[in-house]
Amino acid sequence: MNIVRTLMLALLALVAATPATADRVKDLGGFQGIRSNQLTGYGVVVGLPGTGDDNLEYTVQSLKAVASRFGLQLPPQANPGMKNAAVVMITADLPPFAKPGQKLDITVASMGKAKSLRGGSLILTPLLGADGQIYAMAQGNLAVGGLGAEGADGSKIVVNIPSSGRIPEGATVERAVVTGFDTAPALTFNLQRADFTTAQNVAAAINKRLGGGVAQAVDAVSVSVRAPQGADVRATLMSEIENLDVVAAEPPAKVIVNARTGTVVINSAVRVGPAAVTHGKLTVRIDEKPQVSQPAPLSQGQTAVVPNSTVAVDEERRPMFLLNPGPKLADIVKAVNAIGASPADLVAILEALKEAGALKAELIVL
Repeated sequence: MNIVRTLMLALLALVAATPATADRVKDLGGFQGIRSNQLTGYGVVVGLPGTGDDNLEYTVQSLKAVASRFGLQLPPQANPGMKNAAVVMITADLPPFAKPGQKLDITVASMGKAKSLRGGSLILTPLLGADGQIYAMAQGNLAVGGLGAEGADGSKIVVNIPSSGRIPEGATVERAVVTGFDTAPALTFNLQRADFTTAQNVAAAINKRLGGGVAQAVDAVSVSVRAPQGADVRATLMSEIENLDVVAAEPPAKVIVNARTGTVVINSAVRVGPAAVTHGKLTVRIDEKPQVSQPAPLSQGQTAVVPNSTVAVDEERRPMFLLNPGPKLADIVKAVNAIGASPADLVAILEALKEAGALKAELIVL
């Protein structure tokens, strides 16, 4: 434990002593419209070794629909066994600027009672976007990392998740998403984290490189960049902007507490006002040592159990420590560790400092 605390203090001291470094613009956010899009599809996996959905009604309907694509009309009363097939949902991410013919990795997950998709093949399935249009077609053999086995007496074992798998390059892009980056009146750069200072710094860096008035901060997230029309010109301009170095603003002071795991994270902007803190522990211990009372011979007495309790109170003494005005992160952790506070104790101390008005930070409990 002492070694862990020593390493933690050394790391915090190194962070506190490190000056602010510049970040690339591409690491702070991205251009509006240049993003991935989610695709989903509903299909059927066949060729399973008896681990499918059995006779679920919607599985039967799905198999009949697949058969009808090839001109095969099954009788309405037909109810084929479905142990070798399963209905599944397919998901994929369509990256920006993906062109027809490019391949996508897809994830396939069972919707019904299929025990395992191992060994199955996905039948040709369209993948739809949020607008209901088809953007890709999926098909292929599944790679499943999990497995399951079941005995005749009902005992079974399952490793990982056998009802879900992936198909590397299992989908082919059929339609490109229009981003509008080459025709929009201006390019808009959006920060991942809203901050007015960082937005102003990004705009200043762009203007310094490309000339005054080219970029302006619209709000705490967006920076508008005037750019000439044309895909080739704008691609060159965006590449140049993404590689500019910008010093991001210091984040707001926050203390994050995970009450379930006892994890406490304090960023370097946290400051503490003058305060005196003491934290002790009171332990009450009760020991029960019953004794057997044996009567003397011929006394006509009865053997009885006599209770014998010992109660002890132990109050651990810990000295009070003083937090000077405006200590840094390393100083706070060093002061708390000096009294041997556990993560739970640290949470209690931070909550008390917040109530006392001495903690200059937002306290967030997860």
